[in-house]
Amino acid sequence: MIEVLNGTQETVIYRNLEGIRLYHNRQNEDYPIHWHLAMEIIMPYQKKYSATVGKTSFALDEEDILLIPPGQLHSLSAPPGKGERLIALLDFSSMFRSSDMNSLFPLLHPYMLVRRSDDPEFSGALCACLSEVEREYFGNEPLAETSIYSHLLRFFTLLGRRTLNATVKFPDIMPGKQHEYAEKFMTICNYISDHCAENLTVEALAEKTGFSKFHFSRLFKQFTGMTCYNYLISKRISCAEKLLITPNLSVTEAALQSGFNSLSTFNRIFKSVKGCTPSEYRQLNNRRFKSPSGMELHMLE
Repeated sequence: MIEVLNGTQETVIYRNLEGIRLYHNRQNEDYPIHWHLAMEIIMPYQKKYSATVGKTSFALDEEDILLIPPGQLHSLSAPPGKGERLIALLDFSSMFRSSDMNSLFPLLHPYMLVRRSDDPEFSGALCACLSEVEREYFGNEPLAETSIYSHLLRFFTLLGRRTLNATVKFPDIMPGKQHEYAEKFMTICNYISDHCAENLTVEALAEKTGFSKFHFSRLFKQFTGMTCYNYLISKRISCAEKLLITPNLSVTEAALQSGFNSLSTFNRIFKSVKGCTPSEYRQLNNRRFKSPSGMELHMLE
């Protein structure tokens, strides 16, 4: 399934449609730790499937849905014997440019898992969207691309409305204020993503919302599922990952440009999040297979 792997970076080859690559995967094959610029969606049809994102491992049951955002290190393991699963790779940035989708995107990090057992009706609606995407992708009907995009938009609309449901996020807030709070925190999440390399403080972010530091911190965790500090760190680490594979940029420069004020802090936090040091991460992504003549080769699978 992985066609071009350079160290741990996979280059996704889009064939039938720009920005969309689907596999109806039946291979009893494991895929090593890797990352790519595409969003990945995995949904088993038959038998379990195992995935690891960062340090977290999952056993996916039939019709569970795992979304892995771009840039996340992950690996996949197939169960013994036969099995089937849908694997979709999407160039999220080129397909969806609306402000609504930009608000959803930060909340998908570091992954999103939808368990069928938690809400069969909701999960079934998402599965139906993905099944229609697959049917159109491998079919030969006119206007297939339009249909695929419409089903993907429906998928992310359902997912986004559930994820951003203000009533669920802020159950103890007056109904008239719930949507106002949700919009404020969507704006703050986008602001952190855009300015993560800057010297952001909880106090300054709280001031932007008009809340006290204590109230802001509590509401932010309700909205995102993590503390403001951890959310900021996750964005800085994502930024650092991109910088670490930039040629001629030192680890120290990558640390400073991603918002860390010391190399030691950067090394410690990066290893705690990614499971390897920044230097080891760089080596993994710079590793090449060379021919006897010394020419660099891509690893093809």
